[in-house]
Amino acid sequence: MAGQADNRAPYAKIAAHYTELITSGQLQPGTLLPSIKNLSEEWKVSTATAEKALRKLRNDGLVRGIHGIGTEVLDQPTPMSSGAQRQDRGRRTGSSWGAGERSDSHQAAVVPAPDDVAQALDIPPGSDVIRRSRVYRDRHGIIAHSTSWIPARYGKLVPQLAESERLQGGTSLQLIAQATGRPISHRIDTASARLVTAEHARLLELDPGNPPTEPVVVMTAKFVDSEGNVVEYGVDLGGPGRTWRTESEVAP
Repeated sequence: MAGQADNRAPYAKIAAHYTELITSGQLQPGTLLPSIKNLSEEWKVSTATAEKALRKLRNDGLVRGIHGIGTEVLDQPTPMSSGAQRQDRGRRTGSSWGAGERSDSHQAAVVPAPDDVAQALDIPPGSDVIRRSRVYRDRHGIIAHSTSWIPARYGKLVPQLAESERLQGGTSLQLIAQATGRPISHRIDTASARLVTAEHARLLELDPGNPPTEPVVVMTAKFVDSEGNVVEYGVDLGGPGRTWRTESEVAP
């Protein structure tokens, strides 16, 4: 958020700056990044730090080094984010979108809970639940179709949860936590690869009669509040060719 201290290492700040420019489309594929010497002068860092920033961008698959020419921006679809990653992003930045992402096709309705959803939410099958769905996209197309399943009782506290519009004032989890006074304490994530069904193809805006033969990534996230109540169950269906990527620091 604005005013929050940025404690990242200098190389990570440089890499994050160019990651944003690349994934948002401000730097087009084929564009050459500044040289190590120019980066070090512009950012007032050592050439070793500048080289480390470029190496991180290469490791992230955003650029490639061309001998005798420089570092070129590659054209690759953005990896999909899990529900947990979007929650973290929303808490840090105030927005759950990744760089270059947008969402549309927001829909909401109160429906009977399917058996798998009821089990995940720890409620009787057929109980009323709020089903919220949206599509995340970047310039390459669909990143993921995302569905959030929320017990209907939270709709009485936050009526806009059942409205087919983008939420205002925060994410569903933030709005529920504000209304109940109970913060989200932990989450349970899963990831699997599944073959594309006709229903998957419809959600991903593909031809149901000719779905891709390659499996897609399906991710789920179950969010639990400080009193042990399951607040939300999310299911993200990745678009064809999308991967899931995560990064963490490794202590020496």
